[in-house]
Amino acid sequence: MSGDMTDHSPLDRAALVAHARDSIARGSKSFAMASTLFDRETRERAWLLYAWCRKCDDIADGQDHGGTLTGVQDGQARLSTMRVLTDMALRGDPTGDPAFDGFGIVMRECAIPARYAHDLLEGFALDARDWRPRSQDDMLRYSYHVAGAVGCMMAVLMGVDPRDDATLDRACDLGLAFQLANIARDISEDEAADRCYLPVEWLVEMDIPPGEHMKPWVRPRLAELGKRLADMAAIYEDSARHGTGALPPRAAWAVLAAAGIYGDIAREVARRGEHAWDHRVVTPRRDKLGWVARAGRQVIGRARRWPGATQRPATLWTRPRQ
Repeated sequence: MSGDMTDHSPLDRAALVAHARDSIARGSKSFAMASTLFDRETRERAWLLYAWCRKCDDIADGQDHGGTLTGVQDGQARLSTMRVLTDMALRGDPTGDPAFDGFGIVMRECAIPARYAHDLLEGFALDARDWRPRSQDDMLRYSYHVAGAVGCMMAVLMGVDPRDDATLDRACDLGLAFQLANIARDISEDEAADRCYLPVEWLVEMDIPPGEHMKPWVRPRLAELGKRLADMAAIYEDSARHGTGALPPRAAWAVLAAAGIYGDIAREVARRGEHAWDHRVVTPRRDKLGWVARAGRQVIGRARRWPGATQRPATLWTRPRQ
């Protein structure tokens, strides 16, 4: 594609949306289902944002839409590529990559603060440095960078004022809940790629030697940590629901459905206990449809059920202010 990307013709934008739709269809069946609940404009914008997140993830991991995670040797170079293309897209310059070009469009259309995009890239920077969380706060800070920041971007995309810190905190909480579920589910896959997002302090507390957390004899202790992650995810998920009253009904429907669908991943990890990592945990389609129906009922009266004015628990980790 050539020319000024700031003013796309309908055909150009349609092509980018089509690319993004295909990306989400291959990359996340859960998000794809939830996104159908948005109105058309919001849905297309969500696809464009998702496609950029997915492409950055694929660049960082050297994989294509969720293929086998094997780790990379040139993480800093890959990070540099992401930063250069992201900055070009934010300026409105053509990048030659539909995921980045579409990202630039949605950032400008919705006036999403660029700092959230930079915050997400900082999460990839941590991975490129082979960073490991030492404390629970470290893990939550990482979770903000790779997921909470996306929650904030999605909130603005759905119409939340970028200055509405209270609602953005709730949106961030949903991203944290999602990432905690991911960490719990993917412990085995991460270990295969020489990664571990369990805090070192947790492993020490459970007397799990470094690098031994996937050994069979450790499974009972690992199951306790999986449940701890699931319990934390549930707390952030509940907090996030208090932000849905600030969203348009269809957006709230999608968010509530996504919260339930992803929450089930963490709940299933806890339920399986020591067997949580024998087979990858997924939310079955019938259960996803059940959450779509349940969320549809929850939309009515959501502001009364989960009042936005409710004080957010002081014990929850809070995203950085800028």
